[in-house]
Order: sequence, then C-alpha cells, then structure tokens
Amino acid sequence: MARTGRGEYGRTVLTRSSPSPLFADWPTGETDVWMSHGDAITEAPPGFTATASSPDAPVAALHDPDRRIHGVQFHPEVVHTARGQEVLERFLFDVCGALPTWTHTNIIEASVAAVRAQVGSARVLCALSGGVDSAVAAALVHRAIGDQLTCVFVDTGLMRAGEGEQVEETFRRQFQVDLIHVKASDRFFSVLAGVTDPEEKRKAIGETFIRIFEDVAQDVEGARFLVQGTLYPDVIESGTRDAANIKSHHNVGGLPEDMAFDLVEPLRALFKDEVRAVGEELGLPEDIVWRQPFPGPGLGVRIIGEVTPERAEILRAADAIVLEEVRKAGLYRELWQSFAVLPAVRTVGVMGDGRTYAYPIIIRAVNSDDAMTADWARLPYDLLERLSSRIINEVDGVNRVALDITSKPPGTIEWE
Repeated sequence: MARTGRGEYGRTVLTRSSPSPLFADWPTGETDVWMSHGDAITEAPPGFTATASSPDAPVAALHDPDRRIHGVQFHPEVVHTARGQEVLERFLFDVCGALPTWTHTNIIEASVAAVRAQVGSARVLCALSGGVDSAVAAALVHRAIGDQLTCVFVDTGLMRAGEGEQVEETFRRQFQVDLIHVKASDRFFSVLAGVTDPEEKRKAIGETFIRIFEDVAQDVEGARFLVQGTLYPDVIESGTRDAANIKSHHNVGGLPEDMAFDLVEPLRALFKDEVRAVGEELGLPEDIVWRQPFPGPGLGVRIIGEVTPERAEILRAADAIVLEEVRKAGLYRELWQSFAVLPAVRTVGVMGDGRTYAYPIIIRAVNSDDAMTADWARLPYDLLERLSSRIINEVDGVNRVALDITSKPPGTIEWE
C-alpha cells in the first residue's frame, strides 16, 4: 500500500530494524538519509519484511529474502545520505553478485568499441561547446575513429568570455582535431526574440543547434552521426517514462524529432565526476577537465526573461568577474559552480548624485558531487564585497548585486 502526496525532499532519520543484506553488520539504530516526503509505503506487501523506517515512511526499506528482492524508499545515491554508498555496494556485490569492473579504463575501452561498432567507416560530427562534457566526448570518439571525426564549435553569442579562443587552442592546435568554427550569434538571438518561457528557450536553442549541424553536414560528405556530451543527469532531469520532467536539456528534450542525425552519446550513463576521471585518463588538460559546468544553452538560461545581445554582454562581463575573483580566492576547484544570473528586471539605485534604473546581478555558487543535489556555498564576506564592488563599478547597466542561497532541492542549480 502507498500513501501519495506532493513530494518534498530533505534529510530525515532512518531507523534500521530487521536484518537485511543491504545493512549487513550495521548495528540497529538511526542514520541520516535523503528522502522524499509525500510518497510513502504504509504497509509491506505479502512476503516482504520492512527493514527500515522513518517518521514519514513506515516502510523505508523492505526485502523478500526468499525471492532475493530488495527495495528502498530513500535515496542512497546522494551524498547527504550517511553510508549510502555502502548500501549500493551491498546491493551490487553481496545481493546481485556483480563484479567491480566499472573502472575508468574499462569505460574508455567499452566506449571506444561501442563507437566503432556504431559508426563504422562513416564521417561523424561532434557538437563541441567548450565544456568538459563535450570535450571528453570529443576526445573519446577521436580515440575511437580518428580522422573520421569533425568537431563543430558553434558560437551562439551566449558563451562565456574567451570561450571560443580556448576551444580553438585546445582542439585545433593541441589535439590536431578537424574543427569547424561557426559564428551564429545572430541566428540564435533571432530565434530567442520574444521568448521568455525556459522550456521554449531550451527547445529553440536545441533545434537551432541541430539545424546548424545539418547545414555543416552538407559540406562534410557522409556525415550522418552527431556526437553529444549528454550525461545521465541530463537524461533524468529531461524526463523519462518513469521520471518527471524537471527541465528539458537542449541535447535531450530540446531535440527536434525530424533531425537528420543518429546520435552518438558515449557519456550518457555517466555522472560528472566519472566524466572528469575519463577526461584525465584521455590526457585532456586540467583547465578543460576541471572547468566548472556550463549549460549547453549557455547564458540563454542565465538570463531570466527575453534574451537579447545587450543582456548577454552585460551578463558575460559580470560572469567573467565572478570567475576571476573566485579563482583569485583559491575557490574555483572547491566549488561545483559559481556564476552570475541576470533577471530581466530593473531596480532603482543611486550612483554619485544621480538616480539609476538598471539590472540586478545574482551570484550563484554551489557545492555538489554529482549535480543531483547541491548546497549553496558559504562564500567569504570579503569575496562577496569584491564581487559586488567590481560588478557594479565595472559593468555598465548593473546597479545591484544579490546572492542566491538556495540549495538543490528545492531549487535547481541553474535558474532556468
């Protein structure tokens, strides 16, 4: 039997009771877990025994030892759950009898073989954004098929400062990868004109990317495959048959149904920490592997409201200051993400003896292990002071700086 309701996530206390292989050699007692409050199993079905409970979930874990069926209501996979990794290890190795062969080397070897089997001798395009995901996907596919790969970097006008130059340096000069640089900012700003809904933005950006790749493919004979740096969290948040849509990632839910490519997604089953480990194994430079995540739609989903060239320039300048100061403070590697957000509203301020009416900038900084959950980062006050002072004094069109102190959940890391 299940009790359902509006789900809210947070820490709760789990009490382990009946013995279970999932909690082997654990003393009966309490531990902190991360779970949904709203949906709950109120009574174990015939043949099952409840092995753990919480105040809101009478059957937080259960098993049927005769049929070797085990289940949990909480989230052992998130970092907030104490000993959650041990629960998963017990299930995989003790209950299922799986072998620990999921190593970075094996991931690379399996991915290389899978890519070769999928594409054969065909030419392949890779959507290269400059972020770690697409960079690792490109390096992995290049290892598999070499000169059959052509990378395409699309300058959307929504990239971070210096992004295009870094991509050129790393892939054209350092890795000698065939790279096509498409400057398409006018095209993206055109399709985003008047669009304010986040889902519509993501889908418009995703379709425009695909149409540009289709244009490029006309000049690359035999190119019918497209490599994307899609990760497992992208798939989950975009919604599946069994999971609600949180936001449609442009490379998953934002893709047009009539696109002319078969997708190659060698990282689709991985989380960010695994992708970084694979990138290091492949020899990618540290500044690529450990750069903070940047969404595929770029600044388009960090501008809340209509995306315009003016707003993109303001946000790009503010974002560059955030990253520069975070690096100076020695926090860049410590933080999962740190960036600026521009809500398309104006606020009253005063500069000198005059009135201003300009945009606010929101600073967003979070700590996370896999982006599935995140805590807002406690940035030092002196860093916040420098950020506020520099952004207001150096970025035209900004007169206010605020700090987002929302964790995930209930908020997502990106604002849209």
